[in-house]
Parts: sequence; structure tokens; C-alpha cells
Amino acid sequence: MLNNKRKKSSELRSHRWFGPQSLRAFGHRSRTLQMGFSRKDYEGKPVIGILNTWSELSHCHSHFRERAQDVKRGVWQAGGFPVEIPVMSLAEVYQKPTTMMYRNLLSMEVEEILRSYPIDGCVLMGGCDKTPPGLLMGALSMGLPSIFVPAGPMLRGNWHGKTLGSGSDVWKYWDELRAGNITEDDWQDIEEGIARSVGTCMTMGTAATMTSIVETLGFSLPNASTIPAPDSNHPRMASDSGRRIVDMVWEDLTPKDILTWPSIENAVRVLMALGGSTNALIHLIAIAKRAGFSMPLELFEQLGKSTPYLVNMRPSGEYLMEDFHYAGGLAALLQEMRPLLHCDALTCTGKSLGENIERFKIFNHEVIKPLGQPILAEGGLIILKGNLAPNGAVIKTSAATPALLNHRGKAIVFDDYNDMERQLDDPDLDVDESSILVLRNSGPQGGPGMPEWGMLPIPKKLVQKGVRDMVRISDARMSGTSYGTCVLHVSPESWVGGPLALVKTGDVIELNVTNREINVLISDEEMEARRQTWSPKIRKFKRGYGQLFTEHVQQAHEGCDFDFLSSDAATDDPEIH
Repeated sequence: MLNNKRKKSSELRSHRWFGPQSLRAFGHRSRTLQMGFSRKDYEGKPVIGILNTWSELSHCHSHFRERAQDVKRGVWQAGGFPVEIPVMSLAEVYQKPTTMMYRNLLSMEVEEILRSYPIDGCVLMGGCDKTPPGLLMGALSMGLPSIFVPAGPMLRGNWHGKTLGSGSDVWKYWDELRAGNITEDDWQDIEEGIARSVGTCMTMGTAATMTSIVETLGFSLPNASTIPAPDSNHPRMASDSGRRIVDMVWEDLTPKDILTWPSIENAVRVLMALGGSTNALIHLIAIAKRAGFSMPLELFEQLGKSTPYLVNMRPSGEYLMEDFHYAGGLAALLQEMRPLLHCDALTCTGKSLGENIERFKIFNHEVIKPLGQPILAEGGLIILKGNLAPNGAVIKTSAATPALLNHRGKAIVFDDYNDMERQLDDPDLDVDESSILVLRNSGPQGGPGMPEWGMLPIPKKLVQKGVRDMVRISDARMSGTSYGTCVLHVSPESWVGGPLALVKTGDVIELNVTNREINVLISDEEMEARRQTWSPKIRKFKRGYGQLFTEHVQQAHEGCDFDFLSSDAATDDPEIH
């Protein structure tokens, strides 16, 4: 539990830069004066780094310039010295080939900024999909007191009186456009109505899932993760977070005090209850490793079997983040789940999770179901293994077609994304609704960066016949806003010679969710014969970060972190010379 002993000013990390009567400290102090600050602004006060992921291409974070000022106000009021520092912005829809390729780079930047500057504690400002894990991974590796300020979801979308949800309705209406059921004018109106404010996706996509997980782990204030970005409660939460981080520094409350095995188990259970994004598996494994914990995929399966799916939100359900927040928010869900959680887990408030959620309750049981009346008795994420995925794969059953969860079909194999685009809408493609679409070379190295290609489009000629779902298998990820019977994260990936590389069009594949299996129905001898003729592809990068990424990224079941970062080994603070 929380140590009641408080630091002295002379014990602050920043004191090593500003406190001594030395030549180097003279330079540090004089340059602070150069920026217009007086000695009274920083002497004897914790220096709080506000790591801001704002940029003019970061649509989800476009309000963060303003929110940083709200955080600063709280820091000043609590007696700290705030310094805003820009860090890499991972803008989901713009950055190619995928933001997942740059999550680890953000984590490295966070770790090194916190290590190399006179910072005592930090406020992590993020929200868009890969930003929360990237920020938290870096903060864990450095180990300074840290609190997370989530960007908050945007307002619900609207089109012709219908409520629109980020991502989920894009895929839905794109198929309707391809089928000829809506017009180009309708499509343009949807485009103009689906994203109506600042903030992250308002479905239970990866952004909402990960900010909820960060809060459950204990790094955000209670119910911070569900406040809509335009709501006036959001800037107040930001200021409260600024005030709280100053006390966390004096209390020496570090990330590894908060991230414990019980808090990790809490996060897995909440992921299941939310019907959350499949991406969370990769991020949670990577986050846990930074604190020295190994998370086998089986843990998700084990806890999922005893955790009901409770939150009726798209893409698995009906409602959106505004509805979730005003129904009580994440804290109300946690209160409902109290019998399943480790409520003594310590949080950034200095109190236990149980103390944080005590006063919250559910106001709308259509959105947040009672524990005894779940939407599904088990969590919506299932781990599969078999000769196609020796190290595991995942399927989101809560967003899949039940009739396809136990299915056999002939494979239609696409060698990469470009191959898929060339063939998919060819009228002569030998495909029907019972076929299984297979996309390979889309994993951590093959993508590179494991892009969100796993919700393969339905071939146009089938869309026009009314088909809206098929079994799809890949070593890619899919957006948390996606849906359908998609087997994802097949590991090891095809680029490095995983079994997916050996599948041929016409092979029969069996998906058996009941038995947690995914297999291609060929003999071991045939599989080995094909392996003997397989040859690796040429790497796509010959220099720079791309080369670093492909040489060091781990597989999906290992969290896709870099092999030289994936541990809790500490690096010493710099010498002050």
C-alpha cells in the first residue's frame, strides 16, 4: 500500500539539476530564467513533465493544446512546476503503414525524455489507439510517478436521423454503397456526419478500450476514461490530474507500485466485460512485460470464461461512449464487477480501486447490464490454437456471426494486401459465402507493423447478393471498431515462415470456436513438404527505424515490443556533468 513518508525538496530528482551550487546548475538555472520563469516558480517544487501528443494531424487530440493548459493550472495550484513537452503523435487514420509500427518508438521517446530531463513526475496525455500503451510503456520503463489524462470520446455521429458510430458504420455503409443500396450523395453525407467533435472514436474501439484499461490498471482518475471530450467535466478532470501528480511525486508513488499482477487481472476482466478491442491483447502483454510480468494468451481465455460481457456498445452492441458515460461510466461498471475484481489494487489516487469506485452506480441497465443478467455469459474474446496458429490467434465472438463460429470452407488465399485488392472484386474469382478468405504477410514484420487489415472486405459479387460476413483469417490486426467472423493475430506470422505462409487456395480450413481450434486440413507430411519449398521474402527496409523495427519486433503473442525493451530492466539516470 501507499507509503506515508513524503519526500523532501532536496530528494527531488530535479534538485540534481537545479539545487547544487555548481557550474552546471548555474547553467540550468540561468536558462530557466531566460524563459521568463523566476526562482520562486521552480525552487523546491516538483518539476512535472506534461507529455502532449497533440499535432495538427492528430485528429483525436486536436483539443490537447487547451487541455495542457488545464493540466498546468492544476500543477501550479498544487505547488508544482509544469513543463509541457511535445512527444510523437500517432494519428490512427493518417499514419502509414500503421501506427502500430510506431508505438514502440513513442515508448522509447517517452522513456528517454523522462530520463534525460529534470523531471520528477509526468502527465501522459493520450487517447488514440496506440498512444495509451506507447505512453504507459515508456513511463513504466523509466519509473517516475505518472498519471494518464485520456483524450475522451467524440460526440455520437448522425446521418438522416440515424446514430453513427466511428469505424463500425463506415464498414457497414461502405458495403451498402458497393451493393448499390445507398447513393454517393448518401455516402458523402455520412462522411460529413460521422465525426462531429474533438475526441477519439466513440465506439468501443481500441481507443475506448485502452483508455478504460489504463484507468482500470490504476493510472487515471476514477471515470476519467469515459468523459466525452467536449464535456466540461473533461477540463476539470485534466486539472484534477495536474493537482494529483504533484502529490504523487511527494508520495513517491511510481508506476510499478500501481501495475501489479492483481491490477493486470482486473484489466483483462474489464476487457472482457467491455467486449473490447482485440488489439488490447497485444498492448496488455507489452505493458505487463515492461513491469516484469509474463502474460500468456491463455490468461485471457482463463479469465474470459468467468467474466460476462456486460457493456452493450458498438461494434458488438447498440450504444456509444456518451451513453456509456451517462449510464455511469467505467467506474459504475467496475462497481458492478466488484465481486470479480481485486479491489485492494493501489491506484494513482493513493487509494485502492475499491475505494475509488465506491460511490458510483449504474443509471441505465440497457447500456451496462447487471452482473447477473449479462449479454453473454463469457467474455467476447476467444484464443484459438491449431496447426495454423501454433502460438495462438484471437477471434472476437461478440462481434461475429454465431453460425460461422464452427465452420469449414475452402481457402481463398491472398499473398498480401495488394494481391487482395487486385483479386477481391474480380467477377471471375472462384468464391462463395462458404469460402474462407485468407490474408498473409500482414503481421508484425510482414505488414510491416501488423496493420488493421484483418476485417477483409467481402467480395463485391457476394455483397451484391446480400452477404455481409464470412470467415476471414490473417496475421494482421483489425480496428477495434470492426466486426465480423475474423481470426486475427495468427502467430507466428507468415512473413517469418509461420504455417499461414504454407496455405494454398482450395485447402479446406476448419474454424472450431467450441474447441478453440483453427486448422488447415492437410497432413503433417504435406505441411512439411510445403515448408521445404518456402523461402523468406526480402526485407522491406534497408535503413533507419524501419530496419530497427523489422530486426527487433517480437511476434503478436509476445506483445510486438522490441526484444531489447521487453523487460523491466532499469537504466541508470544520467550523470549531471
